[in-house]
Amino acid sequence: MTIFRVANSHWNTAATLNHIETAIKVAHTKGVAVILVQHIADPKMGIAPFFNQGTEGADIHPQILKVALDAPVVVKKFADSFVETNLEGILTGLGITELLVCGMMTQNCVTHTAISKSAEKFKVTILPDCCTTVDEMIHNIALRAVSTRVALVSAIEAL
Repeated sequence: MTIFRVANSHWNTAATLNHIETAIKVAHTKGVAVILVQHIADPKMGIAPFFNQGTEGADIHPQILKVALDAPVVVKKFADSFVETNLEGILTGLGITELLVCGMMTQNCVTHTAISKSAEKFKVTILPDCCTTVDEMIHNIALRAVSTRVALVSAIEAL
């Protein structure tokens, strides 16, 4: 499960945060591993207002940290959470065969991770109710575009 900071300037942030928090709690009760992914942008690549190191948007939300307990944190600098990270090693080490992907930004980090070449060895599901982006239209377009490659299921149904 990928969890990113939910920026207050995004669509549906409070509901998304609550859904993610509930999903993590349910995952814990069912013995489902939770892995947090934090995007820290490379400043040499240009301005990334939500993801620059030291900005509030790059931080994992305190509510998520509180419920995620001792979840490992994977730090990435690309939209695809597998690129130049230890995510695949962590998943393999835990014997993970299924990924439930959520977070922000739906059209970028969430979809790129879900359709990553490295994700092909896993059963991948995106939890739309646990994702957000700058507005509802972009969120819906991104989910529609990726729906031919991965399942889209609410967190409660998936867990």
